[in-house]
Amino acid sequence: MYQIKTYNAIAQAGLDTFTNDYALNQSDQPDAYLIRSVDLHHQALPKSLKVIARAGAGVNNIPLDVATNNGTAVFNTPGSNANAVKELIIALLVIASRNLMAAASYSAEHTEADVSQRTEHDKTKFNGTELLGKTLAVIGLGHVGSLVANAALSLGMNVIGYDPYLSADAAWNISKQVQRAATLQFAVNHADYVTVHVPKSEDSLNLIGATELKAMPAGVQLFNYSRGGIVDNAAVLDAIQTGQVAHYYTDFGEPRLANQAAVTVTPHIGGSTIEAEVNGATQAARTIMTYLETGNVQYAINLPTLNVPFNAAYRFTVMHQNVPNMVSQITAKLAEAGLNITTMANAAKQHTAYTIIDVDDLDHESSQHLIDALNKIPAVYRVRLLIHH
Repeated sequence: MYQIKTYNAIAQAGLDTFTNDYALNQSDQPDAYLIRSVDLHHQALPKSLKVIARAGAGVNNIPLDVATNNGTAVFNTPGSNANAVKELIIALLVIASRNLMAAASYSAEHTEADVSQRTEHDKTKFNGTELLGKTLAVIGLGHVGSLVANAALSLGMNVIGYDPYLSADAAWNISKQVQRAATLQFAVNHADYVTVHVPKSEDSLNLIGATELKAMPAGVQLFNYSRGGIVDNAAVLDAIQTGQVAHYYTDFGEPRLANQAAVTVTPHIGGSTIEAEVNGATQAARTIMTYLETGNVQYAINLPTLNVPFNAAYRFTVMHQNVPNMVSQITAKLAEAGLNITTMANAAKQHTAYTIIDVDDLDHESSQHLIDALNKIPAVYRVRLLIHH
């Protein structure tokens, strides 16, 4: 029986995805965590913990180095809330272009008897523009950015995208009508609207700063629905003062953004739909089951992607440092145990590597000796033995 510990409110559909081989919240030594926003940085991870799945995109609430050293794989659910964020961006584009925030505030404040006549007289104050023919720069063309770009095209906008890390698989999801920019500055040079959809990393910190803002046309409208810190908020406020930025919309508030007429802050609702929560929880549960039962890895944060058909009777998985001579040390231990390898695969991601080895003949006593021997190899984080059912 696999033991799963959940944090936060996990959609019931996700919990229902687990089979009868899984028990929820019944052990202090769980095999897996299924989480959303809980901060794990100040918690000790149990040695039993083999996998953490985050029902959502960001993993800044997970101590990745600690998890890796514990032999714990970390996954998120890329794309599970992409449609929710896309729809919110499209809604905000309409709101921005038609001055709907100011218009609604006006109507709420004027409730006197002659409101109809006054409204008719004052409505020209809120004249907007149409999105048709305007230019949208999409920074980041992954799960969310590609959907935003394609949807904006459907509204008749000109779309230019920038993503230096765009994968071949992701490129297939983007319409050929989306112009590709070689540099961020080129992407925003003629943009009426700029929306940012990149993951948070050291490289993306303050990706949109004073230099990038100056490259945009005066009066640009800016949207940050990726992560806090990717846009330099101080630089944006300076750009608002000079008229370079007409309005800034963001899902990530901080004190300096409060009570700013040209700033709209939403309370981190980009992925907050019932459908997105179900998608994230369901995807996370399936990821946990796949990893625990087969050892296969897809879209892990701290492990390379490695998918090997599990056709043999037994499978060893070894999570280890990405250093020379590891594979030969691992296979030597199997040779000493008299085991014939039927399938082997190895891959690395930055400083961490992952090895899968399948065998057909194995008895309980020799398997435990072998696991102990493999665990004694320096630079090994975790060894698992899986049995094919």
